[in-house]
Amino acid sequence: MAATTVTPAVPRPAARPATAAGPAGADTPAVPLALPLPVLHSTVLGWYEANARDLPWRTPEATPWAVMVSEFMLQQTPVKRVLPVWAAWLERWPTPADLAAEAPGEAVRMWGRLGYPRRALRLHAAAVAITGEHGGEVPDDHATLLSLPGVGEYTAAAVASFAFRQRHVVLDTNVRRVFARAVTGVEYPAQATTAAERRTATALLPADTGTAATWAVAVMELGALVCTARGPECGDCPLFTACAWQRAGCPPYEGPARRGQSYEGTDRQVRGKLLAVLRAEHGTVEQARLDAVWPDPVQRARALDGLVADGLVEPVEQGVYRLPQ
Repeated sequence: MAATTVTPAVPRPAARPATAAGPAGADTPAVPLALPLPVLHSTVLGWYEANARDLPWRTPEATPWAVMVSEFMLQQTPVKRVLPVWAAWLERWPTPADLAAEAPGEAVRMWGRLGYPRRALRLHAAAVAITGEHGGEVPDDHATLLSLPGVGEYTAAAVASFAFRQRHVVLDTNVRRVFARAVTGVEYPAQATTAAERRTATALLPADTGTAATWAVAVMELGALVCTARGPECGDCPLFTACAWQRAGCPPYEGPARRGQSYEGTDRQVRGKLLAVLRAEHGTVEQARLDAVWPDPVQRARALDGLVADGLVEPVEQGVYRLPQ
């Protein structure tokens, strides 16, 4: 969905920039800003109100489980590919207990072609833990979410923020890119999240809990729709005149080479072809059918061994395989 241009009342920056400090008592340094923090918040939140996509996991009716499923699926997969799978998943498994009652292989089957299918196994494991240890309800606190199988810092913060409207720093690739450009003045963030990025995000987080939850998704949306990795729509950005990267003249990225992920001819492609055969068959699959999907026997064997090691494929007997039971 194309973002609509919004021209908020962003004041021209003063000679001495404003700063944002973290919560009282926090060990968070001041972050230099080109406009007062309340104006930064209102500008981004106003843009979000006018331009946010109408996504089903953002509606008031979306359950915490629906939000959690969306967060697992959206990592490394575009929204347009997630939408139909998410809807089918929630229709079949509207609660964690519904998913936990089935074999993990069914989660892998339903995951389809979303990519990185180990996420399906992790989501199934989380559903089992939620059902067995938390009465079938997605936990509403960050620490407990973080203790679930397959749930890392980002997912725990995102579910706590988006499902329960709590105040947490939510740092995905989109958010990191917005802060890198608008605050730090560089085109791209570091390849892995740094302590400095987390301090910056903490300093910029609104103090009000509900506002902080909206801020988290608003910055993420800004990165997804406008401040994109390639071809950012800077003229449509509500922070255009205040963006540190723009004010510095849009200096080119000088960090390590950023290589796009290749797919054709890789083990990932072979794994996907092997899994496609197994997903289509509700019983076992013989080796000969798997051999037909890829001509290189060494690469094919390596890919199959990797699927078995990852728990995505289960050997039944010599030369016979199935999805995990």
